[in-house]
Amino acid sequence: MAISQIIFILISLVVFSLAFVQFGFVIRNIRLGRPEKIVGHTGWRWKNVLLVAFGQKKMFKRWIPAIFHFFIYTAFLLTQIELIEILIDGAGGYHRFFADKMGGFYTFLINFIEILSVLAFVATVIFLWRRNVLKVPRFFNAEMKGWPQLDGNLILIGELLLIIGIFSMNGADVLLQQIDPANYPDTGTLAISSWLGPSLFEGLDSNFLHIIERGGWWLHIMVVFGFLTYLPHSKHLHIFFAFPNVYFTRRRSRGEMENMPEIMNEVKSMMGLVEDTGAEMGEDIPQFGAKDVFDLSWKTLLESYTCTECGRCTSVCPANTTGKKLSPRKVMMDIRDRLDEVGKNLKSGKPEFVSQDSTGAKLSAQNYDDGKSLFDYISSEELYACTTCNACVESCPVLINPLEPILAMRRYDILTNSAGPGDWLPMFNSVENSGSVWQMPDERAAWTKELDTD
Repeated sequence: MAISQIIFILISLVVFSLAFVQFGFVIRNIRLGRPEKIVGHTGWRWKNVLLVAFGQKKMFKRWIPAIFHFFIYTAFLLTQIELIEILIDGAGGYHRFFADKMGGFYTFLINFIEILSVLAFVATVIFLWRRNVLKVPRFFNAEMKGWPQLDGNLILIGELLLIIGIFSMNGADVLLQQIDPANYPDTGTLAISSWLGPSLFEGLDSNFLHIIERGGWWLHIMVVFGFLTYLPHSKHLHIFFAFPNVYFTRRRSRGEMENMPEIMNEVKSMMGLVEDTGAEMGEDIPQFGAKDVFDLSWKTLLESYTCTECGRCTSVCPANTTGKKLSPRKVMMDIRDRLDEVGKNLKSGKPEFVSQDSTGAKLSAQNYDDGKSLFDYISSEELYACTTCNACVESCPVLINPLEPILAMRRYDILTNSAGPGDWLPMFNSVENSGSVWQMPDERAAWTKELDTD
């Protein structure tokens, strides 16, 4: 076994081990959420996956960025076929393992990948220009300062390096096929590399060509490996999570709020629609809504990791566009940040995070308490600015619902904390006293007493 094979295998083992640990951390964090049963026909779900996740259907509501994103997306998918060959070559000591086995189809496949790679290169340069020169406003909201902005640029730069690696490898390989056909299988005429290689590298010694070819090969695979270990810390985790998130999307109509049986029964009893439940004042009052990530469903936590930070939700939010603090994108980013914080603290096992009620017990999700909550990330001003119009839900290209956590936290603040905006309190009192949102001296149904029932 050659030394290059040994090095490649060792690096691969380290990378895949790190990726396994990091993805495992993310999945464990998602499972901290409360249970939620996802209902609906599987056929409808798979149709969603094909149209929305694979087909990028909702991206094309803004067709110009959608086309360029589609170039990068399809190039990414097709390049995975070449990546499989690179992994086989690296571990087995081969060179273009599929070339002589697939014949003309191999040439067609590499040509297709090269054309897509050129389109992806153009799209990547345009996206970098939009972010850093044109400065599209939705990429420069307050929540995008610092790491989120750098994250987007790093991924785009990594994409450029991947493409440079592909064309360096293929371009030098075209010339080496003529010099040493015994070790460099014929790939046929390549759409880009057959003229780009000679244009850049013709006249170079075979040793230099070999260095360029191997350099491009290693550049490509090392960027892929770096991307794999970087992904769990990046917004580009949506590359994987968009598919399960779309599959498990809630099927109920937009705007339909999750029912709270305790409140519903209490209101019905108050309005005389059902008999009194007979609940005693001494009984424990249940917690309504969500205070922390543990109170949100696993589906909402999955959505926080699926968020692409594209800002389409915030750009159509009427509260945000009128200058209010609310940004649906920030809400999802804050949930993810809080979830990462909780996950790291749980992983540490430090007794300082055990609640006072469980002193001496081993740290777990059930007794976790670091003195913080989602309200340390998301302010009441943001929560109450939401008009529940569902514009953010409609605009999301991967079917994320920022309205769910906003309503859950608002319910907690109002029903558990007995808080809320001061100008809402008269309405609450009126509903409780007369069953009407308007402050009127008579009961809601008082007018029915005047009806002629004969």
